Amino acid sequence: MDQNDTTHTSGEEQINGKEVENMASLLQGEGLGLELPVAGEIKTGTIASISPGQIMVSVGAKSEGIVSGQEFELIPPDIFASLEVGQEIAVYVITPEDQHGNLILSYVRAIEAETWKDAEEIMKNKSTFTGKVVGFNRGGVIVAFRELQGFVPSSLLSFGRRNETGGESADQRFGEMIGSDITLQIIEVDQERRRLIFSEKAAVHETRDSIRDKVIEKLEVGNILNGRVTGLADFGAFVNINGADGLVHVSEISWDKIRHPGDVLKVGQEVEVKVISIDEEKRHIGLSIRRMKDDPWQSEVGDLKVGQLVEAKITRLTKFGAFAMLESGIEGLIHISEISEEHIAHPKEVLHEDDKVTLRIIKIEPDSHRIGLSLRRVESLAFADMDMKVLEKELQGTDIKISGDQAEKMEAAVTEQEPTSEPEAVTDEQKSVSEPEAAVTEQEPTSEPEAVTGEQKSVSEPEAAVTEQEPTSEPEPDEVETPTDETPPA
Repeated sequence: MDQNDTTHTSGEEQINGKEVENMASLLQGEGLGLELPVAGEIKTGTIASISPGQIMVSVGAKSEGIVSGQEFELIPPDIFASLEVGQEIAVYVITPEDQHGNLILSYVRAIEAETWKDAEEIMKNKSTFTGKVVGFNRGGVIVAFRELQGFVPSSLLSFGRRNETGGESADQRFGEMIGSDITLQIIEVDQERRRLIFSEKAAVHETRDSIRDKVIEKLEVGNILNGRVTGLADFGAFVNINGADGLVHVSEISWDKIRHPGDVLKVGQEVEVKVISIDEEKRHIGLSIRRMKDDPWQSEVGDLKVGQLVEAKITRLTKFGAFAMLESGIEGLIHISEISEEHIAHPKEVLHEDDKVTLRIIKIEPDSHRIGLSLRRVESLAFADMDMKVLEKELQGTDIKISGDQAEKMEAAVTEQEPTSEPEAVTDEQKSVSEPEAAVTEQEPTSEPEAVTGEQKSVSEPEAAVTEQEPTSEPEPDEVETPTDETPPA
């Protein structure tokens, strides 16, 4: 490019070899320099005229700008109705000179720019303002701030409001807030990204601890409340009640065993909970969902009793015993000492998973939901009488009958194994009887002979046994042969 074709910074332009001075250069040369509008600045002007689709605004420098087209249409109807000729307004310079030489202005952009400045000032001073809720989305609510709109995330709403607004959908949670006033604090201003973030929690100076303290003061163990699931963890679920979070331990979510709270709950879900513990010092609130329903375990074991025989399937083997599932679905434990009469080092020596076995219930603990089972006591004679009665009950209405001999044998076995009554007191006379004598007595008939003389009645049974082998009286002296002194012949 030729050096003569360059543009001079002095304000002179050379076109086709001719120098032409622009308006600014001429004014500068005459000493009449003026501050001409610059794109992006905000100037104060006076409304010169208002006509359909256009507003003329005088901004000094003996020039008038135009607010028209889209910038005219963006003016809210209520604000446009309040504008008058001669009124001072702020305008935003879009372009100092368009292709037709017009100064293009915007009234709405000027108001927005002023609002951004005010927002920054409010945030800097940590002041509050009251805005109106004009919309919402699934993450929170939209609030008007003069000509701008800002956003309040649901997490920055006050705890009290979060407790009042419930539901799974955004409409259920925030729909009723439309049109209501809300006091907020500005916590983020980003004009370039047109980002304006508000917080109700900061405006009312609420903290999680202060809200929890207020809630705990009014809570009592046993209270039943409605809450909303706010978080899930491996160990349980957090549920918000009256603005404070309580913990539902994984064991308190359901009567059935679950691996993770997410298997039955989800964030935002409304649940009914029961307060089961309150720790004011640690600010912990213990909640339960499962206790809002009857314990099915109690009804399932209602027909079971200690000593009863049950059919079960082995589900797990451990070093201390085996777990077995009853037909009702309840799981019980067979301790290793209850598996075999002989000593075993591990249950797998006798049992295997999925084995179907007959077991005897030896313990039922309703509070801890535990059932103790035994394999070695299935054939126990101590429960023979109970088993007989159960068998008789099951055979009622059938043609099968239990013979008297069978019943007597079982009763005799029970008596021999474990006497059902305490032995009678032993007299001193009975204590003096030796064991051999007692053994002899057991072998004798229990009934007396038919003909018994009075003399015989006075003889005791041990003496009677002896008299059978010895004479009842000594021989007379005459009948006894005395030895002689004679020596037998050689």
